[in-house]
Amino acid sequence: MSAAELIGFLLLTGAAAYAQTLTGFAFGLITMGGVGLTGILSLPDAAMIVSVLTLVNATQMLLKGWRDVAWREFGFVMAASIPLLFVGYWLLEWLAGTQADVLRLILGLVIIVSSLQLARKPEPLARQSHDGSFLFFGAIAGLMGGMFSTAGPPLVYHFYRQPMPLVRIRETLVTVFALNAVFRIGLVIAAGDLPPASTLSGLLAIPAVVGATFAARRWPPPVSPTTMRRIVFILLFLSGVSLGAPGVIHLLGPLL
Repeated sequence: MSAAELIGFLLLTGAAAYAQTLTGFAFGLITMGGVGLTGILSLPDAAMIVSVLTLVNATQMLLKGWRDVAWREFGFVMAASIPLLFVGYWLLEWLAGTQADVLRLILGLVIIVSSLQLARKPEPLARQSHDGSFLFFGAIAGLMGGMFSTAGPPLVYHFYRQPMPLVRIRETLVTVFALNAVFRIGLVIAAGDLPPASTLSGLLAIPAVVGATFAARRWPPPVSPTTMRRIVFILLFLSGVSLGAPGVIHLLGPLL
């Protein structure tokens, strides 16, 4: 990355870490959406760096928050998430090599659907969902995490419907993201698919993520959680449309 691209990436990851610390989600979506729009990194390389930065953000949050994790629900989610993470990673590698437009279109659709789903706060259930539901949503999250390092949306939707304290929901989600990131990083290393040295300069974003996470904890913005959700929704929706539209036009070009 050039110096200008690196500065832009630092700003992007800092904003994503700030949003995730406040809401419990959106780090991967915001970062991958920004990378997809600017093209400063390939999507596989960006997903690897996002995994590392997600782990940094989660570790910082869990130094104090690990006591609030819902460990039973966490176990069910991870039991289904890890196997599907491998499937998602294989799909990413396959599409990145042969179908770049299809890959961008899939990422765009994932971001659009996720933004629409996260635009409103789900109504809480009267009683907690059965264990099988955590397996189901964990599987979807694993597939998305393997492809784009963005496991959040299905889990956010499901957990925010549970009659749990918000701090318990947030810390459980962050723990899931952290462990998924560990497995995904290990898979990349085992497969020998580490990004080139020039791309690894993106890891200089670690101080930006640490600083943004601290700032969000120490000085939260003077806006309501609802307003923050709406801001994230608008950013995600626009980035999803911008990502998906060129892919649709290119794929439909021969038919037009």
